[in-house]
Amino acid sequence: MVKPGDICQLTFDEEDYPTKKILLGNPDLVQEIYQDQHLIIVNKPEGTKTHGNQPDEIALLNHVSAYVGQTCYVVHRLDMETSGLVLFAKNPFILPILNRLLEKKEIVREYWALVEGHIGNKELIFQDKIGRDRHDRRKRVVDPKNGQYAETHISRLKQFPNKTSLVRCKLKTGRTHQIRVHLSHHKHPILGDPLYNSKSKTSRLMLHAFRLSFTHPLTLEKLSFTVLSDTFEKELKKNG
Repeated sequence: MVKPGDICQLTFDEEDYPTKKILLGNPDLVQEIYQDQHLIIVNKPEGTKTHGNQPDEIALLNHVSAYVGQTCYVVHRLDMETSGLVLFAKNPFILPILNRLLEKKEIVREYWALVEGHIGNKELIFQDKIGRDRHDRRKRVVDPKNGQYAETHISRLKQFPNKTSLVRCKLKTGRTHQIRVHLSHHKHPILGDPLYNSKSKTSRLMLHAFRLSFTHPLTLEKLSFTVLSDTFEKELKKNG
């Protein structure tokens, strides 16, 4: 029987946990927010893919793996244009454990978005189904008939004189472009969105993964991290 204070060692053989080799990127491009022997959280800059679509494509995953010194694994992703907190597993043992926390909604992700217009209600819940845009493979649309259920909780944080609003968004589901589609559909498109607000002249998509909170599955420590990117903060000040 295992008793409190016992030290247990797990050995994973190559057959059950084969080493996955990927191209290593540039470790200098990684902004670490937190790291332990099991996982690492970084602040992703806008304009960078979370992971590549081709084996020879270099993305944030490759930079993080170079930074850590071993192959890492994506737990969740952000759109290329979105900045903010991303969680990576450092070994294939912890990856399914973190994936299960994500599926059970026990990893809480909060986003900040700067949107067009003043939002009347302090709190809003969007539950529009989201599906593919038949005319543009890159885009998603609200599709009440064939779409997948999507739920986004919106909290108004601040309203600016130039008819824009800063809002906090919490995801209850994780559909592609969910926040961007829901806000655009309800006449509050995100500033700088190249797909859903092409008329906006803002230099970047004003969507940022601001907070990441969860209980560490092995240490049971409650973890919560917040971060802002320099470019998001700079654009925000222009409106304030």
